[in-house]
Amino acid sequence: MIEVCVVGELNLDLILYGLPKELTLDRELLASGLALTLGSSSAIFAHNLSMLGTHVGFIAKTGEDPLGQIAAERLSEAGVDISRMKQGSGKTSTGLTVVLPYPQHRYILTYPGTMFEMQYSDIDMEYIRLAKHLHLSSFFLHRALRPRIVNLFRQAKDAGLTTSLDTNDDPENLWGQDLLEVLKYVDIFLPNDREAKKIARTEDLSQAINLLAGLVKIVVVKRGAGSTICRSGDKQWSLTPPAVALVDDIGAGDSFDAGFIHLYLKSAQIEDCLAFANMTAALSVTKEGGTESFRDSSVVQRFLKHQWSLSGRGPWPLNET
Repeated sequence: MIEVCVVGELNLDLILYGLPKELTLDRELLASGLALTLGSSSAIFAHNLSMLGTHVGFIAKTGEDPLGQIAAERLSEAGVDISRMKQGSGKTSTGLTVVLPYPQHRYILTYPGTMFEMQYSDIDMEYIRLAKHLHLSSFFLHRALRPRIVNLFRQAKDAGLTTSLDTNDDPENLWGQDLLEVLKYVDIFLPNDREAKKIARTEDLSQAINLLAGLVKIVVVKRGAGSTICRSGDKQWSLTPPAVALVDDIGAGDSFDAGFIHLYLKSAQIEDCLAFANMTAALSVTKEGGTESFRDSSVVQRFLKHQWSLSGRGPWPLNET
């Protein structure tokens, strides 16, 4: 029985490391390292949430190509139920994201492929109703599904599920107001600080949080190495993530989401959910790519227990698996 159903996009990340200081046009530039790993916000979230011990089902659409097969196999290896994933029959292939990371920023180039084609008819609502919780990532990348996302969340709420949403970036930088209608059916909203301000159409983060907190039960604003801010009703928390050696911050926000939802479904206090999420995000940045640091469950448990002990937050909040 699944606990969380994830509806989202699926692609691989091709990450090039050791890049020249500047990207010069019409020159053959060299990288010193390469990683091909599971990408996409939804898949990273599903993979890492499953490795934390939550039973996860995943709904997405792939093409008839090796990229889709590799991504599906990686999810399955993590224990994610991929039985409701759809494979397109046309010429469109599975998406691919090329990431060029630099110390203070990164270039992200995505070929969306089949993620633009998944539509409401591809989704098994009866399967979703079997879960306790619905999560969707990359709101603005679901071009075919987007007009019906509000129906998806409304039906999930009618069926008694809790819900969460991480919009990620809007490639068109429009931040459409249809999102606000969807947020009426979202329990946990998980933007980063830039996304929160864009959605609220303000440069003042406090104003953005005030607006969003009027729409959803819990707003969690991720701020990288800065203090994460969480608002629920008239209560607000701000916690700084653990300091770790940064290798790669790709997928850190999705790993944060996984940690928060994992503990939230255990009926933990919100402040503990926030602290645990900061720890899962910290774990994520210790290896290249968004899922590599989560592939060994014993390493995951050891890291998180150590960080929890250092935090002084009391007994370990999870039962042994």
